[in-house]
Amino acid sequence: MLASRQRRPHRLGTWTPTCNRGYMRVVELRPPSSATGTWVLLTYQLPREPSTPRIALWRRLKRLGVAQLGDGLVALPADARTREQVEWLAEEVLEAGGEAGVWLAQPATAAQERALVKSMAEARTAEYVALAAAVAGVQAASRRDHARAVERLRRQWREITRRDYFPPPQRDIVGAALRALATEAADSVVAEGRRA
Repeated sequence: MLASRQRRPHRLGTWTPTCNRGYMRVVELRPPSSATGTWVLLTYQLPREPSTPRIALWRRLKRLGVAQLGDGLVALPADARTREQVEWLAEEVLEAGGEAGVWLAQPATAAQERALVKSMAEARTAEYVALAAAVAGVQAASRRDHARAVERLRRQWREITRRDYFPPPQRDIVGAALRALATEAADSVVAEGRRA
């Protein structure tokens, strides 16, 4: 009898007989070696009126940098932080009279996950390119307003990096440009201080 209770290999993990009737239960699920990563999904539906909760949710989702999978379905790479944020959003949807669910899932194929990652990285790349243009615009402007502009641009850079789960090369390029602009702004403040 003891031998029949031993764990036996299964393609998804191991299984253990739960009783003598032959029923089995899969335990210790291990994804195959070519498996995709886990994603946290939010399904939601909000009433059309009032529109304020829908707009607030849209802004929060944008701030998180979610991938829009469909109407009322968004995804983020699963970790403790993103899962907690998505759970908060689900609670807010429910409080606004809507319906929401939080799911943990894996794409069926690695190709699906690559497409999802690519779309999220492209969205962040576009934001970094726009920020790089803003940095170049400040560098071309008068040095008097550099300090304020540097703080504003750094704040924007931090906001983008918070939602950047798959950093593109532009992240480092813009970061270096911001550091150079900050150094230039600090040098101009020191130079003005010496003149005064």
